Amino acid sequence: MRADDVDVVFVNGNVYTGNDKQPQAEAIAVKNHRVVFAGSNEEAKKFHAPHLTDLREQTVVPGLTDSHCHIFGIGERELTLNLEGTNSLEEFLAKVKARVAQTPHGQWITGRGWIETFWQPAQFPKREDLDLITPDNPVFLVRADGHAAIANSAALKIANIDKKTPNPFGGQILKEKGEPTGMLLDNAQDLVVKRIPKPTAAEREQALLRGIERETGLGWCEIQNAGSHREDIDLIKKVYADGQAKIRLINCVYGPGEDAENFLKTGATIDGFDHHFTQRTIKVIFDGALGSRGAALLKPYSDAPETSGYLTEKPEQLRPMFEEALRRGIQVETHAIGDRANRTILDLYEAAFKAVPPNERKIAQPRWRVEHAQIVDPADIPRFAKLGVIPSMQPSHAISDLFFAPKRLGVDRLAGAYAWQSFLKTGCIIPGGSDAPVERGEPMIEFYAAVTRKPLPSAHESMPAEALAKAGWHPEQAVSREQALKMFTIWPAYAAFEEKDKGSLEPGKLADFTVLSQDIMKIPEPEILRTRSEMTVIGGEIIYAHWVRNELEDEERERKRESEGTRQD
Repeated sequence: MRADDVDVVFVNGNVYTGNDKQPQAEAIAVKNHRVVFAGSNEEAKKFHAPHLTDLREQTVVPGLTDSHCHIFGIGERELTLNLEGTNSLEEFLAKVKARVAQTPHGQWITGRGWIETFWQPAQFPKREDLDLITPDNPVFLVRADGHAAIANSAALKIANIDKKTPNPFGGQILKEKGEPTGMLLDNAQDLVVKRIPKPTAAEREQALLRGIERETGLGWCEIQNAGSHREDIDLIKKVYADGQAKIRLINCVYGPGEDAENFLKTGATIDGFDHHFTQRTIKVIFDGALGSRGAALLKPYSDAPETSGYLTEKPEQLRPMFEEALRRGIQVETHAIGDRANRTILDLYEAAFKAVPPNERKIAQPRWRVEHAQIVDPADIPRFAKLGVIPSMQPSHAISDLFFAPKRLGVDRLAGAYAWQSFLKTGCIIPGGSDAPVERGEPMIEFYAAVTRKPLPSAHESMPAEALAKAGWHPEQAVSREQALKMFTIWPAYAAFEEKDKGSLEPGKLADFTVLSQDIMKIPEPEILRTRSEMTVIGGEIIYAHWVRNELEDEERERKRESEGTRQD
């Protein structure tokens, strides 16, 4: 074999390499799943390959990474009652009623995706709303953020929830005049969830594969899955062992609890299944969500002064796990949305770092993360960089939450809300994610949100004039397109200890890249949302190709026409 023999050469591309030494290229040569060359079409002629792929002048970026999503939830959303886009209580109930008509009596109806933000009035649904249309089926429907759910009376009865039922730690049973409304926040959801028949292993595997299929079709080359239990981990490993999955996956284990304890004993899995599966992180959920008023705030909610949210884990139960994680080289990432949750988790991280100094750690610089970091007191923002803690953030949350965040927080606390530039200016990096299925999970929506900090155009139609006037809330926090690209390429790679293998297109790194229908670095902002993934390439292999699928569909239509013509003859 000659030195210039390679597996495949891609030519005629508008390539943004992410490599500061050579920021743009036209061609990429791949050998053994890694980039061996990125440069001009002319220089690429020296390589000999059995496959030559024409990129058709389209834009290429390093493989896009969703640094925070829930892959099983994405698949389940596609397979159960998907309530995304229900813009009124009436529309929500109509979708449920249609599912009732298809469901045997007594069988559970579950789903996810509703959010009352655009409803008039913008109020949570109640069990009585569901009871009128679901008298014979227990119903449990999760809000888009996953931190609240509505249950009908049948489901509440099965779970033994009544006016005497106390709130569990880290959760709330909403009540009116002493009676449950059906709304269950955070840990209170578990009272019903444990009564719902669990999906079979085959159904869970179907959800996982459906989620992965959707992600690669959108252009994601890697996902960082924000939490799994043992049975989920077994399924993930199975689909990779069987060769059913090609996307790269970084996985977390939920903690504290038995799963995390076992994980600390067995240790990390690094670059399993030929660099497709890594698990080195424990995921903690530390408070609720802003929309359902479960996020832990330093001061009461402006629109509900009787509450300031709550923590969903007891700090004293986290301390020993954190210290053990440092000794064993296990990364920690913690869901923290409210300013109290963020301050408290920084305090806990700092205490763990002092208790286990670098010379006693398996990894001296552990790159611990805070997931979301949505509402942070400005005084706490510099602490992230000082402690070496990474704020992992999801741009779409800002453009979704702008509809209700000012009411929840008041004007003062907006200064530390979704404060991307404030973090960057202190020296932080921000790995960007989508939090799907909380949000839609589309990379172009996330990129658009990061660079514009404006709501999606479709949201304008139902957006009150006052809110629309604030649509560019704190526009100074928006990032540049170069920064946004890093949020979904090299910064997630760094956050996962992968920057030597991923995040840019340069010799020696894995040949992961996303081909886009438009140049997102130059086109007008609204055009970003009209951009789609044309091709998803992982390790030099084309995993998804939009134009190939169209060509195959055209060929199939032509074969059918020819077949019909033969029959007529």
